[in-house]
Amino acid sequence: MNRNLKQLIVLIGCFLPCFFAAAQTAQAHSPIVFADVPDMAMIRVGNDYYMSSTTMHMSPGIPIMKSDDLVNWKLVDYAYDTLADVDALNLTAGKNAYGRGSWASSLRYHKGVYYVTTFAQTTNKTYIYTTKNIGKGTWKRISFSPSYHDHSLFFDDDNKVYLVYGNGKINIVELREDLSGVKEKGVQQVIIENASKPAGNDIMLGAEGSQLFKVNGKYYLFNIVWPKGGMRTVVVHRADKITGPYEGRLALQDLGVAQGGLIDMPDGRWFAYLFRDYGAVGRIPYLVPVQWQNGWPVLGVDGKVPDQLKLPANKSLIPGIVASDEFDRKKNDATLPLVWQWNHNPDRTLWSLTTRPGYLRLTTGRIDTTLFDVRNMLTQRTIGPVCSAGVAIDVAAMKDGDIAGLCLLQKQYGYVAVKATESGKSLIMVNAGSGVATEVAAIPLNQSVVYLKASCDFTNMKDTASFAYSLDNQNWKVIGTPLKMTYTLPHFMGYRYGIFNYATRQAGGHVDVDWFRIGQE
Repeated sequence: MNRNLKQLIVLIGCFLPCFFAAAQTAQAHSPIVFADVPDMAMIRVGNDYYMSSTTMHMSPGIPIMKSDDLVNWKLVDYAYDTLADVDALNLTAGKNAYGRGSWASSLRYHKGVYYVTTFAQTTNKTYIYTTKNIGKGTWKRISFSPSYHDHSLFFDDDNKVYLVYGNGKINIVELREDLSGVKEKGVQQVIIENASKPAGNDIMLGAEGSQLFKVNGKYYLFNIVWPKGGMRTVVVHRADKITGPYEGRLALQDLGVAQGGLIDMPDGRWFAYLFRDYGAVGRIPYLVPVQWQNGWPVLGVDGKVPDQLKLPANKSLIPGIVASDEFDRKKNDATLPLVWQWNHNPDRTLWSLTTRPGYLRLTTGRIDTTLFDVRNMLTQRTIGPVCSAGVAIDVAAMKDGDIAGLCLLQKQYGYVAVKATESGKSLIMVNAGSGVATEVAAIPLNQSVVYLKASCDFTNMKDTASFAYSLDNQNWKVIGTPLKMTYTLPHFMGYRYGIFNYATRQAGGHVDVDWFRIGQE
């Protein structure tokens, strides 16, 4: 063997481990989105995948995400701007829609039309949104009563249209051809009397989250159940006819990963898309491989949720799911990127991107007493495993009693802000991690522009956050005490960054936000 060949063999030997390590790390991993994207529904149209999710009281609502590989997603649309013009969704008359609004959606594509459906206990209505041009923001809406809980829209091969819905007891109703309501003398019956049964008899949460599919002539119904003392569990029922009879199986019981359905790839592979409750960051999406055995979808690898997936590697969630914003716009452009959602319906007269070009102006329009009452709070998701976000804010035009800043929004919130009083302004930190909002720090402020930051650590559900400020955007100082973040059902949503301004004594003051910058650090 000559010397050059020996050197080549040595070099190959040195680099092969690196090559294989790189190949392994290039695979995708779950969660595919380390952020609050619950109650997903998913479809494939050609080589493109679309996913809808729940954002409840946020406006706009029913986010639509797009991917070409099932792993990396980008927000491309919302089904609606505002769900309804009612007090609870407007944060008026002392009412709110925290934890309510629109819940689990269903997403379908049928004969060139995209359909997104949802339901809202807030209005007791079921909503159907349609478009031929997804991503263009032009959806038509149909609504009718009642509100069908966790329903699945389904177009059968004979062009009949159904909603499958329920909790524990699963029902089906047939819709009119124009989808304007339930069809008179159409199918309307119970199809599974006790859909929780495959998971046992001692159930804490009955079967719900229905998603119905048809594969090779058979109907497959996915539901979630939660046995007492156990974890969120996937059950699947199948039938030869849409009305049954159905037979059921426990399909997956691992890590609490559950609720979702089936998606296939052009190469013939199948996956289940599901989500997991992951503490304060929220409910995060997973993909689980599916094999077909004896006409049943078998989820996971030996019944477990794998960490690695034979799919393209995960990219950053920035800017597809969350993104920085310098608030620079072309002249007369008053649009916000899709990553932003308002906490409840905004008052459009009290925010502007054009009054002071290059800034987001938030003006107070009434007197409020708590952070939960604040209209025009602009929010984005937090993301895991760690993240931070900062704002630059001009507070010169605040009035006595105004409070403006950056928060982490959930029932047990925290924020860093500027508080204006007759005697001057101060930087404050408020911590409601104990359930009681407490001002734990106050520092005099003698300038008009200040920089605020909130940092989150969701690693292994650590769920802690800290707040900081800077007077020059270079030297940062921690303010207040760490926030112990807790996912609570009254808000039913992962923590969100929120930019806010509210008045406690007189309306009319404003702040100008120069930029919002988010990072995974």
